[in-house]
Amino acid sequence: MTVKCSAVAIARHILNGFDTYRDEFRKITNMGRYHFEQAMWQEIQHASARRIQIYKEHILDTRKDLVNIYGEQTLLDIDCWPEIKKSYMGQIDLRLDDELSETWFNSIFNSLFSHDKICNACMFVQTTRKERVSSETPMQIRQYRPNGDLRAMLKQLIEDYAFDIPYADTQADLERLEYQLRQSLPDWVCKDPDLTFELYSSRLYRNKGAYILGRIFTQDEQWPLVFPLLNIEGEGVRFDAAITDEAEVSIIFSFTRSYFMVRVAYPAEFISFLQKILPRKQLWELYTSIGFYKQGKTEFYRSLMEHLETTEDRFMMAPGIRGMVMTVFTLPGFNIVFKAIKDRFSPSKTVDRATVIDRYRLVKYADRVGRMADTQEFSDLRFPVSKFEPECLQELLEVAPATIEVQGDEVLVRHCWTERRMTPLNIYLDNATSEQQIHDALEDYGWAIKQLAAANIFPGDMLLKNFGVTRHGRVVFYDYDEISYLTEVNFRTIPEPRYPEDEMSAEPWYSVAPNDVFPEEFPTFLFTDREHRKIFTAIHGDLFKASYWQSLQDAILEGKVIDVFPYKRKKTPSYTYTT
Repeated sequence: MTVKCSAVAIARHILNGFDTYRDEFRKITNMGRYHFEQAMWQEIQHASARRIQIYKEHILDTRKDLVNIYGEQTLLDIDCWPEIKKSYMGQIDLRLDDELSETWFNSIFNSLFSHDKICNACMFVQTTRKERVSSETPMQIRQYRPNGDLRAMLKQLIEDYAFDIPYADTQADLERLEYQLRQSLPDWVCKDPDLTFELYSSRLYRNKGAYILGRIFTQDEQWPLVFPLLNIEGEGVRFDAAITDEAEVSIIFSFTRSYFMVRVAYPAEFISFLQKILPRKQLWELYTSIGFYKQGKTEFYRSLMEHLETTEDRFMMAPGIRGMVMTVFTLPGFNIVFKAIKDRFSPSKTVDRATVIDRYRLVKYADRVGRMADTQEFSDLRFPVSKFEPECLQELLEVAPATIEVQGDEVLVRHCWTERRMTPLNIYLDNATSEQQIHDALEDYGWAIKQLAAANIFPGDMLLKNFGVTRHGRVVFYDYDEISYLTEVNFRTIPEPRYPEDEMSAEPWYSVAPNDVFPEEFPTFLFTDREHRKIFTAIHGDLFKASYWQSLQDAILEGKVIDVFPYKRKKTPSYTYTT
């Protein structure tokens, strides 16, 4: 077989593996509507985790088949890969998911070669898919014009997005949506003859919710638009809100949430539509938000490399208290931190390296409920030495020499995670300029802990320094080396002392097992500032009782999926509109 024929066949086999993966991805995604209609909440969570797992499984299967058919000697001849790439480019040229197939090719290449073989001649370091969208108007869009009758338009919209189960109360939905739209938009908008509602035809599904996504626009202005829908068991589907605030829509698509399931024939088309609605979101964030997390990882890497090449930015240590397990560095102009495991942990930490890796990977599959930052795991990243502040590089080499080393004029980072940069909560509170700001942060800190618990996640180390504050003021957990499932923890009340001397003893008078947690100890453990402790206790004092945690465990073990809404729910007064 000639080299050219081998290249064509190998490229075709790689693409066949991609098609097998995409077929399973679609099948899982397309079940989103059925799971929602049948209120199969646990099945939705399982499907979400499964959809993440299948990428690696199909890569390994495809690699194994390639080795069995063509042999390692052929596949590991690096000189053959420019020809394989060229053939592959021709085979994906007319696909509607061509950018995803490029990333798949890269994953196959990286499964065969060490990362020092990465080059644009052999793989798609830079995309060849320059034109992502074929026309300005995406094919899967529905447009509505009120023409002075908002109620009639909303009625048509509700009918067009009907399910196989009935609506609970269409009239109440109409009143709710019209009221909230009129409250959130300027008065003149609803009277504008050019007012247009543009909605994506496929619904998005995640956890216990469905979402209709789009925008409202006139000739001069636009607003994002999201309609969250709920399946009220025993009643039917309800339009729960009409959201037009960009910050609220951004939070729904936050890096702290699980990935949406949405049917998209042409991924780049949908991403282009999302960019119109959420212009502040990066390309890699949007791909990740709809489950194409590997594509998100690819776009992130390209964005990072472009930033390093086009700016004078240099890596520095991230602000905040140094971690006991992780060393964290960042780029000032790039809103991401890089986290690498230290060679030696603080003596107070009982976990090992393998456990830390396992717990960080757990976060990828867990329901993050808007309270845990998503991560991307990388191996063998290479950066120029000149892109590091000397003090930063020195510290990294001191605390993580097994993971980070200098090779010539490059710094090799063998393993790390990337995560959104946030202001550590302890620093945020120290710099707060008002009592209200402190109160709001502490209140949201408590809600973060409670919502994680509702998702069966116990943070373990709940110190303020392990939580961050986003640009929207939300408190998010980001240090995962001690997390566990809530149902694995034994919450206990401290036993009464047997004798007066027990209270004076340096050692507890009761036995303590590894998974035992005593919530009564939280106040002094979490807060050195007495005023902060007082504020938090007044709002979330139930967190200091073992019974609170035990009741959540009981609900989870009974199979209940507890509601955690990614948007503010609003009450709608009864109101009649005239047009």
